[in-house]
Amino acid sequence: MSLTPDQPLAAPSNPVQNGLLRLAALLGAAAVIAALLSQVDFAHDLHRMRLRLLTGPEQGNYHAIGEALASRAAAKRGVVEVVPSSGSAENVRRLAASRDCTVSLALAQNGSAFGPGVTLLGRLPHSESALFLGRSADGLHAFSELRGKRLALGPEGSGGDKVGREIFSLPDLATLGVSLSNQPIDEALAMAARGDVDLAVLVTSSEAPLVRDWVGRGSLQIASFDHVDALARRLPRFQVGPIHAGVYDAVRDVPPTERRVLKVETVLLGNGCARRADLVDFLGLVSAEMPDFVRHNRDTENTTGLAVDPAAVEFFENGGPKLADQYVPWLVNVMPVENWAYVAMGLSLLFNAMGAGHRFNLWRIDATRVQIEHKLAALYPPNTTLRQIASLPPTDRVASASGRAELGGIVRELENLALRTRRQSLSALVPMGAEMAYRYQEGVVHETLTVLRDLQARCDSEAVQSGAPGAGAAA
Repeated sequence: MSLTPDQPLAAPSNPVQNGLLRLAALLGAAAVIAALLSQVDFAHDLHRMRLRLLTGPEQGNYHAIGEALASRAAAKRGVVEVVPSSGSAENVRRLAASRDCTVSLALAQNGSAFGPGVTLLGRLPHSESALFLGRSADGLHAFSELRGKRLALGPEGSGGDKVGREIFSLPDLATLGVSLSNQPIDEALAMAARGDVDLAVLVTSSEAPLVRDWVGRGSLQIASFDHVDALARRLPRFQVGPIHAGVYDAVRDVPPTERRVLKVETVLLGNGCARRADLVDFLGLVSAEMPDFVRHNRDTENTTGLAVDPAAVEFFENGGPKLADQYVPWLVNVMPVENWAYVAMGLSLLFNAMGAGHRFNLWRIDATRVQIEHKLAALYPPNTTLRQIASLPPTDRVASASGRAELGGIVRELENLALRTRRQSLSALVPMGAEMAYRYQEGVVHETLTVLRDLQARCDSEAVQSGAPGAGAAA
């Protein structure tokens, strides 16, 4: 667009200064790109992970699971601190009460008293067994044979304590009058081996070293009750599974026959303290340690009654971590990837709304300009152009006092429109590059103003020469 007489000339530019500014802009852009790339975790490890996991007694299966996961984390520069406890009840209580986030994860038994503030991160694929261990447990087959027996349940709040008290609180089993007591696991097993108690009850993996030691060397035997299936139907969180004959000693046939025992799931719990990326990485550790972890959580029913953490839901649905969880964990810590998509959608809607507003304003400016031109056209014969107005003498109608007043009003309206157009072009709501449409409208207005101001000057000059009243007032 050519420059109109009323438009100011551009200030002279400094080539050296412009070059330095461009170089600075390029260096700044390169620095931003380098900073973004430095945050991409191309060689993904766990150096950002710092988690504390509540497990159970140091001799128990939960503690062994925690130690295995901590070892895997350490191999990838991550830290999983294993925190011993008395068992499930303490884990759930401490996890829910950890307002300062001193602990963020815990292992517990399905069916524990889950309270508010606890979420489910996953169910381990290998269920634990509720074992009744005693010196002569091979000969026990009916629950009625437990009448008046002495049972050690392990520490208070442990899995054995919860299962034992839950079973013997059932109306029919409560009539057996069993004596229940709590001791540390090692002491409970030693008491059962000495005969100080009839049975020790513990919930652990049937493959745990503790069980292999006590049962494999013949110190203790595993009871198998005939009606354990009926008992499991009354306690929905339990299932029944086998311990195969000879699994602890194939030569001496330990145990001599298959044992059918109660099974209960182990669950992984969180309290919202761990960052999303750390949770996903930890679930990856569990999946590496237990290859059936994802399949078990995806294909079997969740009977815990707990809602699954959204990060865990995505992990199971995806069959592992997503690319963003692996390579830009800092980004998903701020917000999940799906939410970033909604942000992008919101920005797109915002830009579309800005574009619609820009087009509406541009339409109103153009419509206003056309209305003003109609007023000008009323002063001249049809099809008169600006070039003709600029080159021909003023018509009698324009040179009259009323014509000069109308012309002055048109000039003021065009000046206001030029200011309005400039404000719109500088607005932050105008999409980048769209300001050129305002510049076009502004150029047309200024071109018209140039012609009309010249016309005003000629009309005023003629009026002064002829002595017409009010000469110069219209300007």
